[in-house]
Amino acid sequence: MSRIGNKPIQIPNNTKVSYTDKLVTVTGEKGTLTHTVHAAIDIKIADDVINVVTLGLNKKEGAFQGLTRALINNMVNGVSKGFERSLDINGIGYRAELSGKKIILNIGYSNPVEFDLPEGITADVEKTKIKLSGIDKQLIGQTAARIRELRPPEPYKGKGIKYTEEIIQRKAGKTAAA
Repeated sequence: MSRIGNKPIQIPNNTKVSYTDKLVTVTGEKGTLTHTVHAAIDIKIADDVINVVTLGLNKKEGAFQGLTRALINNMVNGVSKGFERSLDINGIGYRAELSGKKIILNIGYSNPVEFDLPEGITADVEKTKIKLSGIDKQLIGQTAARIRELRPPEPYKGKGIKYTEEIIQRKAGKTAAA
């Protein structure tokens, strides 16, 4: 059995959860998210608590129970609090600016790189800092990863786009022959 999957999920105030025909819908102050539940999993909603249960007892169903519980918990947290991810841009002349639903990045290429933000993601941009926010945790993480891969940080000078909490392992450069 899954230890994570057995934990109940508390439903905060101003959040509604409905479950019909293997489709979970979570509605809150910030928006609405839906998820289709695996066939081996069932959901019980009672007294502002969500319980995820398996219909069988094999190991694979326990894994789906833990996964489903984590996804539903992220949905509940997303529509009530929201999620954020921050990126830093390091390098001389490297900067970003926001233009409508596009981020324009000057990151050392001959032309600026335009990045279109997906629906449901908003960005706050200050010259060398990008802060992504939204209600879907997976979409925010994927968007941050796509921005980071435009110019990943290099290990010698640390130039590039990195997550704020990321630590770059620096390498020693060439040393002159004595």
